[in-house]
Amino acid sequence: MVIQLISVHGLFRGGKLEIGRDADNGGQIIYVMELARALSEHPDVTKVYLFTRRIDDPTVEKIYAEPVEEISEKFEIRRVWCGGKKYLVKEQLWPSLDEFVTNTIQMIKSDGLTIDWIHSHYADAGYVAAELSAYLHLPFAHSAHSLGRPKLEKLVDSGMSKQESFQRYQFEQRFAAEESVLANSEFVVTSTAREISLFSDYSNDHLAEYHVIPPGIDFERFHPYFDDLFDTNQKPLEEKQAMQNLVERMQVFLKEPTKPMILAVCRPDRKKNIDGLIHAYGSDPELQALANLVIFAGIRGDITNMPDGAREVLTEILLLMDKYNLYGKIAIPKDHDSKFEVPELYRHCARLKGVFVNIALTEPFGLTLLEATACGCPVVATNHGGPTEILPKCKNGTLVEPTDTAEIQKALRDILIDQEHWKELSAGGVRNVLENFGWPTHVETYLKIVRANRESSSGFGIKNINKIPVVQQRLKVSNRMLVSDIDGTLINENGDYQGLDELKDLLKHRDNDFIFGLATGRSLELTREIIREFDVPDPDFVICSVGSYIYYGLEENLIDKGWEQFISYNWNRDRITDALRDVRGITPQEPDRQNNYKISYYICSDEFNLEELQETLRPLMRRMNLVVSRNAYVDILPKRCSKGRAVRYLSQKWAVPLSNTVVAGDTGNDLDMFQGSARGVIVNNYSKDLDVLKGTRNNYFADNISAQGILEGLRHFQFIES
Repeated sequence: MVIQLISVHGLFRGGKLEIGRDADNGGQIIYVMELARALSEHPDVTKVYLFTRRIDDPTVEKIYAEPVEEISEKFEIRRVWCGGKKYLVKEQLWPSLDEFVTNTIQMIKSDGLTIDWIHSHYADAGYVAAELSAYLHLPFAHSAHSLGRPKLEKLVDSGMSKQESFQRYQFEQRFAAEESVLANSEFVVTSTAREISLFSDYSNDHLAEYHVIPPGIDFERFHPYFDDLFDTNQKPLEEKQAMQNLVERMQVFLKEPTKPMILAVCRPDRKKNIDGLIHAYGSDPELQALANLVIFAGIRGDITNMPDGAREVLTEILLLMDKYNLYGKIAIPKDHDSKFEVPELYRHCARLKGVFVNIALTEPFGLTLLEATACGCPVVATNHGGPTEILPKCKNGTLVEPTDTAEIQKALRDILIDQEHWKELSAGGVRNVLENFGWPTHVETYLKIVRANRESSSGFGIKNINKIPVVQQRLKVSNRMLVSDIDGTLINENGDYQGLDELKDLLKHRDNDFIFGLATGRSLELTREIIREFDVPDPDFVICSVGSYIYYGLEENLIDKGWEQFISYNWNRDRITDALRDVRGITPQEPDRQNNYKISYYICSDEFNLEELQETLRPLMRRMNLVVSRNAYVDILPKRCSKGRAVRYLSQKWAVPLSNTVVAGDTGNDLDMFQGSARGVIVNNYSKDLDVLKGTRNNYFADNISAQGILEGLRHFQFIES
């Protein structure tokens, strides 16, 4: 089985992960990378591809601009463009996710990748997976990591207005993506049973299947502190160096660096409640006498240049340190090496008989709790979220209400003062975390569910198989394409149907030899009518309404959202219709011939003057296309919208070279299909609008009309045998 993991935002690489850099580089990054490695090590998994965003930005390392990074023989990171080249936070990526879908499809096909199963992480990747599932007819599972509706509720409770929350965090798009995932995924993986209850606020909650599979941790990195107490010479060089760096750093910050430490490792995020921890420590002299406070709050440079949320949290940390005069008692290092320093940090805390703390306002799971526990640290953790299921299994600490300062102080004192109790929690935690939280167990459970799903679906593996649109298999494998206009080209409007039966037979038996598409001025409904009337085999796609929409198949109503997003740039329909209100010689076509990206008129009298029309539209011309055909029709479209551009877009998306593409048409609204690298067939009954193409290299003027002319052109270009 080949598995595609999708995690759009954040920074993924094989080396040192930038955990804590910002809110997008936290536990999810670690979880996805370790899941990918663990899956790739399973004998039933042939390959794991982790698809994420490609970034070429001087503020980040160059590796993020590489399209492919091989982590192992069975694990690759694949990066695709989305939303430009700069590093962006996840909230800024929602408008560009259809670009991620398009470029992912292009990479899959052009590189000949075979995918059997998709797993998405977070809502943005869930949107991408649902789209890929529809386009590629592949099943997918999903891990939410966090949910939008609970987050919105907490933001509003904290004082942020609903309007500001929606604007800042793009909740409208996020909610829609989460609802789509619940309806269309095969199942949703949660880390805890409690997490399932958070989905109850969603309309599609009843459509989802949930499986609780706790994540694992890497026990080679996160091993107990007592493993090396008597054999420090055998420690890897990197661990020795990390240990030395930590000791030196603690000496810089702390007056008594050998005292026990109260340790927190988290992002500088408001919900992590770092200020609550400092309040608890700073207002308790006994706690200050017992231990130092060490906070690794992500990776930071100049605080003034950091994102608003992180800057506010870090500034407050420094102000609280000053308020309680904690100099010499608190350490807040600016960075850390997540691969070597973080495990060694946990072990250093355990050697000093310290305590690890995670008192977030809510914690979806709590991966750092497992890491610290595996290294021998007792813990004090929030009673909101995943820790309520971790601590009962690990029996390694105390749950507290994160807003109750006195309860936090008492829990910390009890563990720090009673050394026998400390030893029980430390040893029991190590033993129990090994039994309950390992990646091999996680992967085995996960793959068992995947296998059962695929078997129960009779090989399709897609829930609601009759409801989900299916794009024909040939789109994924064919590297040739035929695109034809309908009226006058495929179907002769004067009743001469020579060659139509032969062409229909060719299309009916094309198998995966080539992709067949229609490019027409008709709407999808009118396209269906004429295709059914003449019993033409179903196309793989329809470019309809003069290029303003792309649909896959005739009946599925699967629209290409990437194309819609692409053509909507700088389009203002109302300004154009207002400008043309008093132009002579044109009258609007019927409502069913109009749409959001197409404004259509009939040329209705001799008063029509093309120059007058062009002059009226001149101020808007750079944002639109004007198409006049047969001196009878006027179509106005977005600047990026046309049949030809749609053909070129599909060629790129589905990795079909334009040199392997033949287009056929007969009127002016087909003109730009013939102005690219594709091979063009102009049937003999063409309108004079196309005379300008005579003598051009890639275009062939057929001697025959309509279907017979298409066949003649296909033979000329050796697309089919003579």
